[in-house]
Amino acid sequence: MLRKETARSYQEFSDDEELQPPVFYQDNGKSTGDLEETEEEYIARVLPAEDTVDSNPFALFNKACLKNVFTVLLLFIYLLLTAVAVFLAYQTITDFMEKLNHPVMSVTYKEVDVFSPPGIALYPGTAQLLSCKHHYHAHIPPLVTSGKPQPGDCVTEEVTYTGPYNNHTVKKALVVSGPTDVRNREVVFLQFSQNETEEDFSAITYMLFDRYNDLFRSVDRSAFMQDCERNYSMWTFSGGFRTWVKMSLVKTSGKANESMEFRQESSVVKYNDKRSGSEQKGVQLFFVVFEWRDPYVQEVRDIVTANPWNTVAILCGVFMALFKAANFASFSVKWVIKIRKRHLRNRNRELNHISSEIQSR
Repeated sequence: MLRKETARSYQEFSDDEELQPPVFYQDNGKSTGDLEETEEEYIARVLPAEDTVDSNPFALFNKACLKNVFTVLLLFIYLLLTAVAVFLAYQTITDFMEKLNHPVMSVTYKEVDVFSPPGIALYPGTAQLLSCKHHYHAHIPPLVTSGKPQPGDCVTEEVTYTGPYNNHTVKKALVVSGPTDVRNREVVFLQFSQNETEEDFSAITYMLFDRYNDLFRSVDRSAFMQDCERNYSMWTFSGGFRTWVKMSLVKTSGKANESMEFRQESSVVKYNDKRSGSEQKGVQLFFVVFEWRDPYVQEVRDIVTANPWNTVAILCGVFMALFKAANFASFSVKWVIKIRKRHLRNRNRELNHISSEIQSR
């Protein structure tokens, strides 16, 4: 009898224990000997899954380390891109200023049938003009009477003026209208004579300028010749030879003005003087021929290759990239700060919950 009651009482006690398990044993059924493990399991059951993963110190350290490395790497990339963009902007502005200050020379050729008659200013000094005549197809007939005046058909003008570089020098120029018909190879043939002088060499200086009609229409011809001497080059041809001058015209257009320039190719041949010995000793002869080299006018222009709109477009693209990079970097920093605050908030909440559970126990 006594055994049955004892067994019954033990059975009821066991059933009551199963019906009302302790707090830390109702899910696991483990012994009370491992209290710390039971608390961790309870915290894992109570807190969300995301916070449970973050509660692992190793996982927390790895995530924080990866976030920091990623942030530093991202900022470094932004700084590198910013440096490249700044260098590109500086290089673009430098190239634009370089092209603006150093224009490129453009050369074009314009074909013409007839040139305006150029002005040929000759400075014979003591020499005398014997003849001046226009010939075509570059055919000059042989001289019949050398050293004698012959009829001519040139338009000439004598101008006396003061030299532009020395006010005490008075110059006397004989200006001749040059050839015009380049297709028919028009030439102007001039011959001079000069009595022998004490000089070892005999030469006549000449100058070419753009249009003879400018001199003809000029009010002050002396001032006009002074300006021509300032702007055009001087050449010479010698006595006892026939000098063949082939001219070409070059137009140069600059930023503010436009100028004309003559370029020439000259060749010299020996003149076979058929005069008697006494005539050769007394008088020195000069022969010169002027002709156009080709029917092309060379035009030289300064072209600025710098395109301001292209430069502005590049700079706008660079500044937009800089703005976008700065905006993205600011967003990334704010995102990292937000993640950090969330991590600290979850960690504090976890610690507070653990403390409250321990105190309640």
